[in-house]
Amino acid sequence: MALAEYGIYLSYNNQEEGFQIPIMPGKIEISSGGKGSTYDVSKLGEINVIKDPALKEYSFESFFPASPMPFTSGTVFEPSFYKDLIEKWMGTKRPIRFIFVGSTFEINTPASIEQFDWSEQNGAVGDIFFSLKLKEYKFYSAQKVVVQQTTATRAGSNTAVAKKTTRADSRSKPKTYTLKPGDNLISVARKVLGDDSKWRAIQTANGLTDAQLRALPVGKVLKMPT
Repeated sequence: MALAEYGIYLSYNNQEEGFQIPIMPGKIEISSGGKGSTYDVSKLGEINVIKDPALKEYSFESFFPASPMPFTSGTVFEPSFYKDLIEKWMGTKRPIRFIFVGSTFEINTPASIEQFDWSEQNGAVGDIFFSLKLKEYKFYSAQKVVVQQTTATRAGSNTAVAKKTTRADSRSKPKTYTLKPGDNLISVARKVLGDDSKWRAIQTANGLTDAQLRALPVGKVLKMPT
């Protein structure tokens, strides 16, 4: 999915699935704020404790057109394609990638789909009108606590030590990939495995000859190397 123009892009699982919003909304609402708390302190009065900022929220409204229009952006699909994909992503309970490319600023962040409402309206048969609300997502993983016995303190005392863990990986590990228009093994290796150089491993896993690489058919299912 090339990001070469002004627009809104939604994708899932490291761009394995995704699309550009075909009709740009009239506005995008971005809300953010702090999570400070106030307390009354004796002989000092009210104090404000500043905490980390709250996660940003993004919301906008538009529609998926049933027929081509002169002002659509990117590749345009049937309205049900967008609706079904968004609902499928919500069902996975995993974040998507939200990208907004504007004239003065850009947004590129993982986000959760908080709300997706859609409807059909009289006078616009086939069009799907929708509103979408996203919330910034931060990756995290639980820390394992290991209890260690101490010898320098009194008997029976313990010390809890947090064991460091790596950041959680939101991507599932695909076993296959279906070729799309414009794909080649290098782009598939980059998109699915995150490394261009692994295209040879894909070729080997599928028993492809160099001659076959020149004419890979759209829709062919490739096995991904483990």
